[in-house]
Amino acid sequence: MNDKLPSIQEWRDLYEAAIQFKKMKCWDWMWDTDIFGVQNPVTGEIGYCCVMGGAGEHFALAVYQGSEGLNGYLTLKSGKNYPSLEDILSLQKLLMASFEDRKILQKEDIQLIKKFDLKFSGPDSWPLFRSYRPGCHPWYLTGEEARYLTLCLWQAIDVALRFKDDPEMLNPPTENRYLVRVPKKGKTGLSWRDVWMEPLPLQKGEIIVEPIDMIRLEKIKRRIPYRQGVWEVDYFYYSHAVKEKEERPFYPYITLWVEQHSGFILSHDLAKPAECISEFQGQFLKLAENYKTLPQEILVKKEEIFTLLKPIASKLGINLRRVKSLRMLEDAKASMSKFTAGENRDVI
Repeated sequence: MNDKLPSIQEWRDLYEAAIQFKKMKCWDWMWDTDIFGVQNPVTGEIGYCCVMGGAGEHFALAVYQGSEGLNGYLTLKSGKNYPSLEDILSLQKLLMASFEDRKILQKEDIQLIKKFDLKFSGPDSWPLFRSYRPGCHPWYLTGEEARYLTLCLWQAIDVALRFKDDPEMLNPPTENRYLVRVPKKGKTGLSWRDVWMEPLPLQKGEIIVEPIDMIRLEKIKRRIPYRQGVWEVDYFYYSHAVKEKEERPFYPYITLWVEQHSGFILSHDLAKPAECISEFQGQFLKLAENYKTLPQEILVKKEEIFTLLKPIASKLGINLRRVKSLRMLEDAKASMSKFTAGENRDVI
């Protein structure tokens, strides 16, 4: 994605669209289950829009980006389980234009509003624009995101006005179809039409198992001939966001290894999510070398951890098993959360 910041004109256009959307108050007749799509004229990706505010609590337009964003929305709305931090950080991929109390806004938001000499007062009145990406802290829009969110706000106005007159218009003709506003570029600009479309299949990221350092593995196997005990392992999001230089703030992963019988934390590592996965095998080998012991069995919950450990565990003669819960690890995780709750590590 192009991370170039919005121009002054792009900000002006976005605020104008948000103000008009707010004036309409379409949450008076729409709910956040009334989903429709807006196709991005640049990328072709579908953003699935929902109007929030029907319950009188949070007034916004949310645009869930692509099949990944839609899947996150549907998962969180299913109500099967109360969403955890892991769920929220992993599943949310969207752009949002919301209307907040002034105290929620950051200085950058206030500066823009002053620059355009805009006047807002009272609760739920101040426009706020944010981008949500999996594993990242909500952040300011890029120019590309601002342009697309502007289009979505205007298309939401169009759909909402028609929906007010025809509440059946978003009912799909067949299952798993969504009404999508599709653009066509002409001499005078974009024109839009309604098309019923099925979301693209969700592409699940493939776990790439790196080649194992067989020489290192054989050394460990010779030096540590005995296997004893059971280890539990998992990785999960750290509850504080961190920021490196000018990068977008992100939530790092903690990899936690726990000895099941004692609950003793054998090792913990902090890394970016992508690095956590690529370095996982090396972390285990380093742990074995430093701790000078190997378990009889390793318990895991996540399929990707099972995939990463399977070739190593097989070579070392360790039983690897997937389970639904890791009791001792969860206890250690809770203790760690209490310990870090008072630390001010996030630099947002």
